[in-house]
Amino acid sequence: MTIDRRKFLMTTGALSAGAAFGLPMGSARAQQMLTGVTYLPPSYADLAFGSQGFVDYVNEKHGDTVKIDFYDSGRLLSADEQLPALRSGNIDFMFHTTSYITRSLPILGVMGLPGVVGPLYENPDRLKRGSPLFELMNQELAKQGLTALSFGGGIMEPEIIWSTGSPGIRTLEDIDGKRVRVVSFEATKAIEDFGGAAVRIPSSELYLALQRGTVDAAVATISTINGRSIQEQIKQALRIPVTGFAIGIFVKTDRWEAMDDGVKSAMTEAAEWFDTHSAKAANEDYYDKQFWPKFKELGIEVIEPDQATLDRFAKVSVNVREAWVGEVGEEVGNRAIALAMGEGA
Repeated sequence: MTIDRRKFLMTTGALSAGAAFGLPMGSARAQQMLTGVTYLPPSYADLAFGSQGFVDYVNEKHGDTVKIDFYDSGRLLSADEQLPALRSGNIDFMFHTTSYITRSLPILGVMGLPGVVGPLYENPDRLKRGSPLFELMNQELAKQGLTALSFGGGIMEPEIIWSTGSPGIRTLEDIDGKRVRVVSFEATKAIEDFGGAAVRIPSSELYLALQRGTVDAAVATISTINGRSIQEQIKQALRIPVTGFAIGIFVKTDRWEAMDDGVKSAMTEAAEWFDTHSAKAANEDYYDKQFWPKFKELGIEVIEPDQATLDRFAKVSVNVREAWVGEVGEEVGNRAIALAMGEGA
């Protein structure tokens, strides 16, 4: 199918606006057909499991009420285009990795804070729909006119440091002077605090960046490494939890509130399914059982940090948490961290 992007953005914007304001004729049709996007390709089988499962759940179980027109792989919108398109009403919902949009939606950064991601990863219930942390983040998102339907029921296995060459990055001291690929603000701060030069590179360009020596290493999840075949360039993996992310389902709040009750019910049911299965399937069925065994067979050296290294990383990374709290506000930031750590619920 050939997609005319300019025509799409014009026509879907008109349809979404008509639906939101209850206009006749086309409004009923717009409420029954929702457009959703993700920039992730099907090669990310671990992440695609949840997003495609959500879409299939709606289409198969509630097809008489609502149908989803779904575009993956950035076929309609790139990663950087998704949030502006959602805000403008040109799409109805999006799946997005939270680490990509913390600069625009800083409250999401709590899911990527060094020293926080480990406990949050080990306790996924703290991020489930209806949890105090989930509700707090939605309160902050509402200030920007957005609502999260789910964060997949937990964060994905934390992002670690993958390096090329010899000896590569085997210790925290080895970060000093290295050019390291990052995505999120939180990862940027962490790498800079250890003397590295943080370079923001999207996952689609990471393979060539490592191959050409544009960067020496990457802060990335195992999902990115596998999904982009980057294991072909990697020699070492330092498994220190630098940062983390979740896959969120985001809608524009006023668009969500204007949807027909049947449509909202179908989407909510699917969000509950996504919340139960998305992160769990990725972390257990894909990473533990498939990806790590495969990488070890390829000869990638996996370096497990000792407790002294973890303690030093946590101590230095206090600066990252303090910077984030300053960005989102002291009361909200401290409350979010406490909830992520299992305190003050």
